[in-house]
Amino acid sequence: MESFVNALNGILWSTPMVYVCLGVGLLFSILTRFLQVRHIKDMVVLMFKGKSSDAGVSSFQALSIALAGRVGTGNIAGTATAIAMGGPGAVFWMWLMAFLGAGTAFVESTLAQIYKVKRDGQYRGGPSYYIEKGIGQKWFAVLFSISTILAMALLMPGIQANSIALGVENAFGISPAITGIFLVLLLGLIIIGGVKRIATFAQYVVPFMAIGYILVSLIIIAFNISEIPAVFSLIFKSAFAVDSVFGGMIGMAIIWGVKRGIYSNEAGQGTGAHAAGAAEVSHPVKQGLVQAFSVYIDTLFVCSATAFMILFTGSFNTENPEGGFLVNNLPGVEAGPEFTQAAVETVLPGFGAGFVAVSLFFFAFTTIVAYYYISETNIAYLVRGKGNNAAMFFLKIVLMASTFYGSVQTATLAWAMGDVGLGLMVVTNLIAILILAKPALIALKDYEAQKKQGLDPVFNSKKLGIKNAEFWETEYKFDGEDNEQAS
Repeated sequence: MESFVNALNGILWSTPMVYVCLGVGLLFSILTRFLQVRHIKDMVVLMFKGKSSDAGVSSFQALSIALAGRVGTGNIAGTATAIAMGGPGAVFWMWLMAFLGAGTAFVESTLAQIYKVKRDGQYRGGPSYYIEKGIGQKWFAVLFSISTILAMALLMPGIQANSIALGVENAFGISPAITGIFLVLLLGLIIIGGVKRIATFAQYVVPFMAIGYILVSLIIIAFNISEIPAVFSLIFKSAFAVDSVFGGMIGMAIIWGVKRGIYSNEAGQGTGAHAAGAAEVSHPVKQGLVQAFSVYIDTLFVCSATAFMILFTGSFNTENPEGGFLVNNLPGVEAGPEFTQAAVETVLPGFGAGFVAVSLFFFAFTTIVAYYYISETNIAYLVRGKGNNAAMFFLKIVLMASTFYGSVQTATLAWAMGDVGLGLMVVTNLIAILILAKPALIALKDYEAQKKQGLDPVFNSKKLGIKNAEFWETEYKFDGEDNEQAS
């Protein structure tokens, strides 16, 4: 099983594919004239504007759902793995992937809003919807939905659950099987309530967990503040192959930095687009900008917090591609949460293992909840009518089973299976948004034109010549003032 999964990863995550991910981010950044810099103020302001409705969630709730998916074990265990396999230079490539990925996240999330629909009283959106309506290829949309359900419900929950179980066992000595049972029971309580309960849960838990984690990282940095120049020098020298120890690691640094960067911030994977499509906004670009900022929060804030704790305290190992270790500061310790736990322990003895285990629980558990929401959205796309309830019930069973299985399997297999799921989604979604970029760029131009006029932008798809934007054509109601703006 493990050899088959690794072989599949060799195809999905070949070196050319890694550079394609970087290239797509660069392309969208250029086409949008680096909106991730130009519209940074709008990104922050729009996060807190807008309200939920009977059909949709608020911009902040949609952001929280997206962050629940983005901020997970990739921020703790994934960052540690990137350093272990690619050296400190991998951190730079994670940063670059986040900066460029913000452009990719904007495009996919704006498309999700443009082509969203209203089904059973709720907004639904995401790659399957914009592939069908924007490209007109139903089979391609079905392929993405199947790939996503396989990834989100079967292949990727195991990584999150495995990291929680390892962290809890390391900190408190609790058996992974017991942790797995607890996760399944708690997960069942939340996902039975549907998107509204998921949004409420994410809205309160995600900001709390991220802020607490970043505050502890600042304490670690403060105790090692004299190391700031050396750590930044190490990151940049390692990234560009001029460091004496990590000089030969540039290829591995790029591959693992990009790979774990995408796993963490999910830009290009299409996951954030599902939450974006559920938001109640007057213009698609508003939610596109909010979701672009979520990439910054995930990687530039939370992943950086992990990287700094590990590097400032020297709590890491880095494997030599030719065998052995280039750095072996933690003999016998496997790459993952243990790196971060060891880092916190150096400054706060007796606190680190437990704190990271609790943080990892919140980070990874909210990600599993987000995985359910994304899977549910794709089930809703594939199965309509009488069979929908049965399909949703089966989805819950599969997700809870894969969560438990992930808790007790080996970390290596869990990560390998997760990478397969990630790769399947990235390949199909990148093809779709490259074909469909034009409507997102038209919407951006329209948004900027209305802003220049001092208006609160509203969207009129017919006026812009964007076809098959079902919701905006038939469901969205302009009030009198909006009619003047959009006509």
